[in-house]
Amino acid sequence: MSIFTLVWNYLKARPLNTAINILLLSLGIAVITILLLFNKQLEQKITENARGIDLVVGAKGSPLQLILCNIFHVDFPTGNIKLNEAERFAKHRLVKRAIPLALGDSYQSYRIVGTSQQYAELYKAELQEGNWWKNTLDVTIGANVATIAQLKIGDKFASAHGLAEGGHTHNEHQYHVVGVMKRTNTVLDNLILTNVESVWEMHEEHDSEEAHEDHAELRDSSFIPSPLVPSIAKGDSVKEITSMLIQYRSPMGAIQLPRLVNSQSSLQAASPAFETARLFSIMGVGVDILMAFAYVLIFISGLSIFIALYNSLKERRYDLAIMRSMGASRTKLFVSILLEGGILTLLGSVIGLLMGHGVLVLLSALVEETQKAGIDGFVFYPEEWIILVGSLLLGLLCAVIPAIQAYRTDISKVLAGN
Repeated sequence: MSIFTLVWNYLKARPLNTAINILLLSLGIAVITILLLFNKQLEQKITENARGIDLVVGAKGSPLQLILCNIFHVDFPTGNIKLNEAERFAKHRLVKRAIPLALGDSYQSYRIVGTSQQYAELYKAELQEGNWWKNTLDVTIGANVATIAQLKIGDKFASAHGLAEGGHTHNEHQYHVVGVMKRTNTVLDNLILTNVESVWEMHEEHDSEEAHEDHAELRDSSFIPSPLVPSIAKGDSVKEITSMLIQYRSPMGAIQLPRLVNSQSSLQAASPAFETARLFSIMGVGVDILMAFAYVLIFISGLSIFIALYNSLKERRYDLAIMRSMGASRTKLFVSILLEGGILTLLGSVIGLLMGHGVLVLLSALVEETQKAGIDGFVFYPEEWIILVGSLLLGLLCAVIPAIQAYRTDISKVLAGN
């Protein structure tokens, strides 16, 4: 009989103790795995979604709310800003690119964003089918919107006010789907993109006289287009947008522009890099508590394995003595106990890793918000090997003292006492 078969039979002979030890360890490993996957993917999503955006300019309020709303689209706007005031900074010498955002409506909790096509270019988005939006009320939708909301090219839908479901529905106007974007694994997958004018039309009442004046203004040879929304006149004091995403022309912009916006206008400037770092520090408290709980479970599991091996050693002293009398070396006894601890922790670690990935797979399949966030349970990281190796070392460490006692087994005393 091989040493592995012998150890496995010992474990099967005590199914309850074996199962409890494996369960305790696997729960701790599962919690650590879930936190690892969640943190890694969340950090990656935040980095990808904030890529190319150096500054967000919007209405005064919470800087973190400004970032969450206008970059990650998970919060409500701090308010609207005058387009003519935003234009002052859109053409600033330190600004390389300024992208307008007009928010307010949604469809089945998917936000409708009025913007320019530079916003899609920011994430290197490509079309899966159809075209980019051109006319008012045309929309191009993200991959998740097409899949979950079951929209396709040619469909029409009415938007609802606000981000949550149940808001006032704008039945008088309907959006028209003209294109579907390829999956980008960014926030773009959960957005419905259109032009700024579409959002204005949903929230403004235009009579025929105003429309006539607007068209006359467009035909006027002195018409100067707005740098943010070219279809209207520059400096329009009536129009409003939600925010403006800014990309610096040079590093000097990071030093001068935020202070300029905050001190010399009624607007607010927020840095994505600073605010996301603050967000992670806030989240870190909860993550640390859960991680500490996981380590407690692993410690209890290690202690349980040690106690189980120590107690089983007393029951097996006669068996070990018989093995020694039949020619088994002290080293073989020592290795058998270490192998038993190693097998227990290996099983617990593998099951824990599978449980961690399985929980995220179920969440992404059953919870829509998890699917929107792009959290994937089928992603594996090199750090998981560290978890696996670390748990194996823990099992071997817990088995060292019982293994030493097995090594020191005195054949004559044990057999004489039995």
